[in-house]
Amino acid sequence: MTSKIEQIIEEIEDYIDSCKFQTFSNTKITVDKEKIDDLLRELRMKTPAEIKHYQKVINNKDAILNDARAKAEALINKASAHTSQLINEHEIMQQAYAQANEVVMLATQQAQDQVNEATIRVNHMQQAATRYMDERLANLENLVVQMMNMTAAHYESFINNMNGYIDIIRSNREELKPQLQQDEASQEITEGNESELSNQEGQS
Repeated sequence: MTSKIEQIIEEIEDYIDSCKFQTFSNTKITVDKEKIDDLLRELRMKTPAEIKHYQKVINNKDAILNDARAKAEALINKASAHTSQLINEHEIMQQAYAQANEVVMLATQQAQDQVNEATIRVNHMQQAATRYMDERLANLENLVVQMMNMTAAHYESFINNMNGYIDIIRSNREELKPQLQQDEASQEITEGNESELSNQEGQS
């Protein structure tokens, strides 16, 4: 699904392609300042909304993890109830305790598997959303730089506005960097937990 930012970028690119070259030049074009200003104004209005949308996707990870923890707790409670029933029903206490421990261990393993799976899924969603926004901002930055290069000789005030917009874009990308680093650290921790869990199962 094409985002609003991508649609506006395509409109800007199409408009630039439709502009005529200046006399005796194969690189410089003549643009309608009002048309460019309108497109950039719309782009400036849509960018915060797009970033807010993908931030909401990232924030949903808490809901997913809470749901996984709730399911894990329900499994453990069910196993504990089963344990009490086994102890009460069996005449041989040792056998009842052995069966109860086995049920609790299995339930705990299943609960941990669900939490691990949810964590991995959330990390992938977060990384994908962060990378997507970084790519969109990078493409937007490149487009603005190209437009600056083409119009620098005629629109000094326009260039100043574009420089300010590039600063905003780069600032947004800098804000994404800690999240990218956190994503990588979370992925390493998750993989380490899975490896440790596999070793414990092998020892069992």
